[in-house]
Amino acid sequence: YAWDNAITDGSAFTPTATATYTVTGTDANGCIATDAVDVTVNALPTVDAGADITICVGNSVTLSGSGAANYAWDNNITDATAFTPTATATYTVTGTDANGCIATDAVDVTVNALPTVDAGADVAVCDGDPVTLSASGAANYAWDNAITDGSAFTPTATATYTVTGTDANGCIATDAVDVTVNALPT
Repeated sequence: YAWDNAITDGSAFTPTATATYTVTGTDANGCIATDAVDVTVNALPTVDAGADITICVGNSVTLSGSGAANYAWDNNITDATAFTPTATATYTVTGTDANGCIATDAVDVTVNALPTVDAGADVAVCDGDPVTLSASGAANYAWDNAITDGSAFTPTATATYTVTGTDANGCIATDAVDVTVNALPT
């Protein structure tokens, strides 16, 4: 057998484009005949795992592939199904198109730790005395009960004050402090 296009009979080759390959066969009597085969080269799918994602610990994320017909993710991830990653990782999707052609893409999921917010030590004051609550461990603080971080106020009764701290990554944590208001002596 003699193939055109520099093909060797029975040897693997990698075609780069769709083409027709013709073989010429010669039998023991020297008789010659030809046949042809079409080899169709399908383009690989353009698989996209999506943009890189940054989340905070405890948040969920949904990864969805595009550009193919079927998707298989590594790390036991199911396409278009939410999950909660516990650490920063790269997730790879393999996409298969209708022709059975396969391509891959990857997405980085960065998992940021939550800030360690500290509302400070519990406080005891006498009725009418001011208190200043100042939190630490984050970038911005929001107190309940209309309290402003670092600003004095005069509590009227014993209460627990909760602060929500947000760090530079947008991750949030809370802490609380008890303020005891002692009655004045009679």
